[in-house]
Amino acid sequence: MEAVVAYLDRVDPVEAGRARERYSCCDQVGGEGQVYGYGLATSKTIPCENEVVTQLIELRRRPEMYLRRDGWIADDEYFFAEQNARLVLNAEEYYQQQMYRAEVSSWGLRDRHMAGTLDALFEHLDGQVALAKIVAWEHNSHVGDARATEMGRRGQLNVGRLARQCYGFQCALVGVTTFEGTVTAATDWGGPAERKRVGPALPDSYEALFHETGITRFWLQTSMALLCDIVTAPRLERAIGVIYRPQTERQSHYFGACLAEQFDAVVHLDHTWAIEPIEGRSLWDREPPETFPSGI
Repeated sequence: MEAVVAYLDRVDPVEAGRARERYSCCDQVGGEGQVYGYGLATSKTIPCENEVVTQLIELRRRPEMYLRRDGWIADDEYFFAEQNARLVLNAEEYYQQQMYRAEVSSWGLRDRHMAGTLDALFEHLDGQVALAKIVAWEHNSHVGDARATEMGRRGQLNVGRLARQCYGFQCALVGVTTFEGTVTAATDWGGPAERKRVGPALPDSYEALFHETGITRFWLQTSMALLCDIVTAPRLERAIGVIYRPQTERQSHYFGACLAEQFDAVVHLDHTWAIEPIEGRSLWDREPPETFPSGI
């Protein structure tokens, strides 16, 4: 919201005032998404859906006015503002449906937003330089084709699936696996970043299979004929994201998958090290316990 208003302050101060008025609806919860969702669920909050939809529509009505200056800078600035307005709209829907309409999948809402951002970025860059090339870095569970996983069989979609459906052979999905090491993750949503020890992969997993090769670093193209019998058989795959809970490793971080259908290529690093945070390192600096998973 701040980015949209800041942009309009520069190009259309009158409309910036209207944007402030529309977005002021969110002041009732201090801009906190979960508080907004909870307030809707308990009928203590006034919905802001109409205001954020109107703001995006109004911004999209005026591109010619805002792009009177020639050049990529003006084009980029408008694009950034439009994407931020779209983000506010999708965030309102996400927090409303995540906590207010339980039957709607919050995962699907997030991945559709990310895929939509990818599409918009490609169209924007393609219009400037033609044949744009984009690398999107995401967790395996987002970037691999969900149709090749047990989540997909439950009807779940993700960015990898949507990208394949949209771009076909112009899109390459690359997964990254590891057998053991450390990772930077939180114990709970919104919790501080911690350096956690990643225990050895479970025996029936792809990560354990790759470890058994004795090769510590390699990549493979999953379509290669000699590898078909290795990567086409369904196995467990580990997924570590923002949250890592080694105490419930199997339930929380493994799912069934067919690697050959999920990715076009896989990079395996047998041992990996946690990314060091730039700030807020009090918990991260503590040496993770050698024992796994209980730390006893």
